[in-house]
Amino acid sequence: MDLESKNVSQVISEIKNLLETEFTNVTIIGETTNLSLSSSGHWYFTLSDKDASISAALFKMDALRNPLIKQIKDGEKVIVVGDINVYPKRGTFQVIVKKIVPLGVGDLKEQFEKLKRRLAGEGLFDLDRKKIIPPLPKRVAIITALRGAALQDFINIYKRRSIWMDLVVIPTLVQGDDAPRSIRASLHKIIKYSLDAEPAKKIDIIVLTRGGGSLEDLWAFNDEGLAWDLFNCPIPTISAVGHEVDFSIADFVCDLRAETPSAAAEVITHQQTLIKEKMRTLKGRLLSTIEIKISRVNNRLKYAHPHTILNIILGVFNTYQKRLNRCDIQKRLNELTHIHEFYQRLDESITDLKIHLKEKLATLKHRLDKSSGLLNVLNPKNVLERGYSYVETLEGGVVASSVDLDKLSKGAQLNLYFHDGKRLVKKAE
Repeated sequence: MDLESKNVSQVISEIKNLLETEFTNVTIIGETTNLSLSSSGHWYFTLSDKDASISAALFKMDALRNPLIKQIKDGEKVIVVGDINVYPKRGTFQVIVKKIVPLGVGDLKEQFEKLKRRLAGEGLFDLDRKKIIPPLPKRVAIITALRGAALQDFINIYKRRSIWMDLVVIPTLVQGDDAPRSIRASLHKIIKYSLDAEPAKKIDIIVLTRGGGSLEDLWAFNDEGLAWDLFNCPIPTISAVGHEVDFSIADFVCDLRAETPSAAAEVITHQQTLIKEKMRTLKGRLLSTIEIKISRVNNRLKYAHPHTILNIILGVFNTYQKRLNRCDIQKRLNELTHIHEFYQRLDESITDLKIHLKEKLATLKHRLDKSSGLLNVLNPKNVLERGYSYVETLEGGVVASSVDLDKLSKGAQLNLYFHDGKRLVKKAE
């Protein structure tokens, strides 16, 4: 039977023509996930329901006409209007969105919030029921995908920071319909192992982790059965699901939430890192102390050697010999004699100076006594005591003669001074 053969390009071209012709201005309802804004201003996201999904793009110019796109979050249900576009290179198609309108919170988001509220009401998130994370765990179990980036990130931090901690990896599915059952089975397995193990091999912490993803990708960690298993787990648990912005029910139930797998490893190894740093510091101090003590012992041994002691004695002897050679005893005695003579001459000069000063003081005293007698004779007070008086104006001017008195007006007031006081008088004429 002859079949018409076509190459891939022809088939894709026909499909492209068919889809882009038949599916124009189509209206689609679904939930948004993986919503992202490119540097060029285009928006990309996935539109999905419980059975299927389709890629969608809202280009920059259309985004400007749909400002509500900035308010839409992952998990929200929206209605979009657009055209189906086929990309021949990959044989894929997407919807080029012309209009997008949010219809409210999507089914998955709504389920998450309802379950979160119900479990919170039942006490699964209560802080007083959470177990303390051991600061220095010896064995840690990590439940995650065996080939996932989360495990590698955790191991990298663990190898760099840990001192003695053992790591037990429990592989599990972390995405898909079978993931919740797989995670719960892994959790039950490690709990049973720890309960049956000897004390040295018991598990101190269980870490539940995976990398980031959409709400659908992380949905396995929102399983109610898993939430109850984590709540009843006798071993302290840490949740490190997704990135910092991702939250799951497991995050709220576990005893501690870490933002990322790497952050979980850092929390667990924090005290070990401090101890390692302390040990490094103490090691440095110990080595420094040992080096100092060795240096001191070497110095003691060096100076205790007979040759060293002999060299020191010879050095001291030579030093004093040189000093002695530099000393001229007779010269020193002559210098002392000159100094003695100088002091004798100095004493004689001081004695002469004292005699000269005494004579000078006597002469000055005689002159002082003579001047005092003369001043006493000329003292106005002594003159007044002999019956004399003198006249002054009120302004202090001395009236020394009749001419001075005539110059004053009649009735002018004057002070008349005696040896024992003064009187106020007036000029009569």
